[in-house]
Amino acid sequence: MSRKRAYSPSSPSPVDMLSEIFRSAPIEDRESIFVAAFSVSLSHKALQALPDFKSATHRIAAWRKPLRQNSLVSGSLPLYDTGCDDDGEMYAGKRLQNVLENMHVEGSVIVARWYGGIMLGPVRFTHIESCAKEAVRKWETASVKARDTEAQKRRKMEEDAFRAELEESLRERDKSIFVLRRLLAEKSSEIEKSGTTAETTPVTPKTLDYSSLSTQALRRLDKARDATIAFILKEIDKIEEQQDSLETVHGAGSSVGCSLPPNTDDSTLS
Repeated sequence: MSRKRAYSPSSPSPVDMLSEIFRSAPIEDRESIFVAAFSVSLSHKALQALPDFKSATHRIAAWRKPLRQNSLVSGSLPLYDTGCDDDGEMYAGKRLQNVLENMHVEGSVIVARWYGGIMLGPVRFTHIESCAKEAVRKWETASVKARDTEAQKRRKMEEDAFRAELEESLRERDKSIFVLRRLLAEKSSEIEKSGTTAETTPVTPKTLDYSSLSTQALRRLDKARDATIAFILKEIDKIEEQQDSLETVHGAGSSVGCSLPPNTDDSTLS
C-alpha cells in the first residue's frame, strides 16, 4: 500500500464555514490516521475534494440524500438516494453507509485515512465507523443548539410583540379612564349642582413609562385597568339612575297646582 504525505490539521477553510462541515478528532493507530467529515448540504465528492484530505491514502465516502419523488404507496417511508465509495479500502464504504442509515441522518460523510505502513486488520473498520459517528454527533449537537437558539429568538420576538401590544393597550385604557373619570365628575356636579369640576379633573391623562416595567407588571396593570374601568362605569350608572329619579320627581311636581275657575262674563251675573 502506497504511503502519501502525513496528515497535517489546519484551521477550517471558508468552505467549512459556509457549508457547515463537521469534523471528528483524529484517531491515530500505529502511524495510521483517521479523520471524518460530515455535511448535510455538500456532496460526497465535495468532501473528498477538501484540501485537508488531498494527501490521504483513502477518502472513503457514503451518502444518504432524500429523493424528491415520493413513494407510490401512501404513508410509506421516504425514499433516499444512498451509496458509498470504498476508494481502495475494500468494504469500508458500506460500513459508512450503515452508519448514516443506523443514525437516521441525511447527508454525506467521508473518512480520510493516512496509511502508516503497518496493516491494522479489522480494527481499521472500527476506527472508520468511530470517526464517522463522532462527526455526525457534532452536527447533531450543533443542530440542537441552532434549534434552541432559533426557538429563543422566536420566543423573544413573540414576547416583544406582546409587550408592544400590551403597552399600547394600557396607553389607550389610560385615555379611556381619563375620559370616563371626567364624565363621572361632570355627572356628579350636575347632581350636586356644584358647577364645573375643572379643578378636580386633570387637563391631560397621566402618562406612565411602561417600557421600564416587566411583562408581569404590565399584566398586573392590565387587570387593574380593567377593574378601574368597570368601577367607573358602575359609578356612572348609579349617577344616571339618580338623574332619572330626579327628573321623574321634578316632572311629577310640575303637574301639581291650583286649577283656574272657568271664564265668566257680566251677562251671567245679571
